[in-house]
Amino acid sequence: PGCATPEIAKQLSERLQMQIIAGQITEQIAKSALMDEKAVKAIIEKEVTKRDGWLTSLFETRYLFPADFLIHLKKVIDTVGRHGDVIIIGLGAPYVLPPAKTFRVRLIAPLNSRVNRIMAIKSCSRDEAERYAVTTESDRRAFIQKYFNADVTNPADYDILINVSSFTMAGAVETIISAFETWKKGKNL
Repeated sequence: PGCATPEIAKQLSERLQMQIIAGQITEQIAKSALMDEKAVKAIIEKEVTKRDGWLTSLFETRYLFPADFLIHLKKVIDTVGRHGDVIIIGLGAPYVLPPAKTFRVRLIAPLNSRVNRIMAIKSCSRDEAERYAVTTESDRRAFIQKYFNADVTNPADYDILINVSSFTMAGAVETIISAFETWKKGKNL
């Protein structure tokens, strides 16, 4: 959080003529699982405890257990990935799609830099921005650990890692495009 991912993805989308896929994945998982989109978002945004899951399943006609959620998540991301020429933001896509056919980017920045960006975007206090950054990052790490048994911070899981505090946004976009074009040539895609 706070690494300008949506802004960088938008510029990459325009420059590379690729569609951005992010929130649509949640919608498609809900359709695939015959679930309410809000329930799927709750699973993605905050891990549900087993106790909460059991209680929810008593009162709702349909509950998506973690193993079922992963099946639907993989199905949707795999379908999107097979069509190619898309930018998928988050949701473990680097762990679902085959590395040989997927250019995987991770954006990072020091906490202070991310907090400053979040404060500017959300017009909130430093404490609120820091809580948001730390909590969101922790939730995302837990999501990847739970569903993919992976450490999102492992640099070996990415083709390029960019510290966005060391680049202008335009510089980060140019670096990603250059690395992507080189990667593509190497893969003969």
